[in-house]
Amino acid sequence: MSGAVLSLKNRMPGARREIDLADLDFSNCPVRDMMQQIGGKWSTLLLEVLAAQPHRFGELRRLLPDISQRMLTQTLRDLQRDGYIAREVFPTKPPSVEYSMTDLGRSLYQPLSQLLNWAEANHEAVRAARSRFDSVDS
Repeated sequence: MSGAVLSLKNRMPGARREIDLADLDFSNCPVRDMMQQIGGKWSTLLLEVLAAQPHRFGELRRLLPDISQRMLTQTLRDLQRDGYIAREVFPTKPPSVEYSMTDLGRSLYQPLSQLLNWAEANHEAVRAARSRFDSVDS
């Protein structure tokens, strides 16, 4: 991206971002790159769970019973790759693994938690809007 996006540091909360879309390089967009990972179906839930405390793999499986083992493994690897979580292997027999939030993950979780709170508070209003739209569109 070019320098068209203003730095978000020292900005007022809720302030509108000023972006000149004509100068953006959409093939190298940091927002799209970051949101692609954290916007996944399971990533946000895993970050929510790990924000409270570290968990072992089996605990995560029990906390998110709808996720397959393969998807849990892949999502944890993706979050680890991006630096949001850390994986620690303990020298037990058999070896046990624990996942925890990193400093980067905690810095992401602060604004993410605001979005999660907003989603919970506004879920019914969004569902009602969808219903109204769908009934008019039909």
